[in-house]
Amino acid sequence: MPDYSNIIMTIADALADQGYCILDQVLSDEVNLALLAHYKSLDQAQFKLAGIGRASQHQQNQQIRSDHIIWQEQDNPILAPYFDWVEQLRLGLNRYLYLGLFDYECHYAYYPAGAFYRKHIDAFKAQRNRMVTTILYLNPDWMPDAGGELIMYQPDNSGVLVRVEPVFGRVVVFLSEQFPHEVATTQQERYSLTGWYRVNQG
Repeated sequence: MPDYSNIIMTIADALADQGYCILDQVLSDEVNLALLAHYKSLDQAQFKLAGIGRASQHQQNQQIRSDHIIWQEQDNPILAPYFDWVEQLRLGLNRYLYLGLFDYECHYAYYPAGAFYRKHIDAFKAQRNRMVTTILYLNPDWMPDAGGELIMYQPDNSGVLVRVEPVFGRVVVFLSEQFPHEVATTQQERYSLTGWYRVNQG
């Protein structure tokens, strides 16, 4: 299993300092390409139109988001290297930042050309659940004028903080409750593996 300790320390320092971190090639090309191959091997019919809200508040609204998703389970051997990294990061963030991260959920997200996700916050209202968001982009040969950027806003919504192109192998980690963000309309197919660490609410 690769040792990600230096990368994890870099992420922890960035989260403590500014609340987010953007890194390229955290995982090996071999792992990223295997994830992309698995993603593309899935039956397109398995991807469901994504919704907003949770439980009884869940609804689909294509004026807010128009991506399609498929949730991934940790017992899938193809994703084992990814989940190994996820677990090392969870333990490291708990060690350095005392976040109490308990479990992790993730899905592949597919944005066809023309899709978007309007400004939102990942954590649900009145619930302290999703604490840290992770995004791994799986878009080889991404074109700079293709749109589809992750646009992160200042925590007080005063303006744009950073725009992130979804290039292959790029990883974004940020505090879920802190940053409003959106996915700009994409001009080409856009692939990502997005997940959240949660705290134990029991």
